[in-house]
Amino acid sequence: MTSFPLSFSRHELALIAVTMVWGATFLVVQWAMQHSGALFFVGIRFLVAGGMTMLVFRKAMTGLTRRELSAGVAIGVALFLGYALQSHGLKTITSSQSAFITALYVPLVPLLQWLVLRRPPRLTSWVGIGLAFAGLVLLSGPEAGRLTLSAGEIATLLGALAIAAEIILIGRFALEVDSRRITAVQLTAGGAMSLMAMPLAGEAAPAFHWVWLVCAVGLGVASALIQLTMNWAQKVVSPTRATLIYAGEPVWGGIFGRIAGDRLPPLALLGGVLIVAGVIAGEWRPRRWRGQGG
Repeated sequence: MTSFPLSFSRHELALIAVTMVWGATFLVVQWAMQHSGALFFVGIRFLVAGGMTMLVFRKAMTGLTRRELSAGVAIGVALFLGYALQSHGLKTITSSQSAFITALYVPLVPLLQWLVLRRPPRLTSWVGIGLAFAGLVLLSGPEAGRLTLSAGEIATLLGALAIAAEIILIGRFALEVDSRRITAVQLTAGGAMSLMAMPLAGEAAPAFHWVWLVCAVGLGVASALIQLTMNWAQKVVSPTRATLIYAGEPVWGGIFGRIAGDRLPPLALLGGVLIVAGVIAGEWRPRRWRGQGG
């Protein structure tokens, strides 16, 4: 099995910091949803992130190709659906529940690859899917232990599915595009589509409030910085170690939710633990299995 040292490099510490910020975003979005609609908030958040990314990479943006534009828009659709549904769900479920359910996007990726790309999951992926589903059963519903999903939980689960699709699309285009330009396009496209969807969903622009403004701008800047940090750190941090670090996202979400007053039942907490275990198991590759496909 792969062994990990107890010490952390500055790149790994940067990813740990990113994961902590990710975990805190669920609570921040929940605050914002008390003063704004989901589509408006997501639109402002990602337009800020896209604008900041374009500003940082303004020289690189001059080389934008038609292929990068179309790929970025496609990824932007998945981005928009994922975070709009997640934000909508946070109107009725706790930030802790949202964090754990959203983490299901990791075990959902191999399932989508199987359905769309005909690439069967590895054994470890099946183990991760099984653990994550068991965790969802324990986490869901007003009484943990029964798979009775509320409207907010269903929206969040669909959001996790959209995020899984986003991951697959990014992997599909990764070798064909410039990561800086496509990141800027996908963030901007996702934000623009969210605002354009408001009339179709019957969502009106909210009255001005400092809470949604500060949260949207803050998360927009954070989204851009997170992406830049990941691109920098993962040049030297292995995918396996990075995945184990990222698996802490729902844990941090649960910690911040607990500090803010979330009180999940013991079975629901166990469900969250199983989901995190499923995330780790699904991405785990013992050394002797590497290079054998999947």
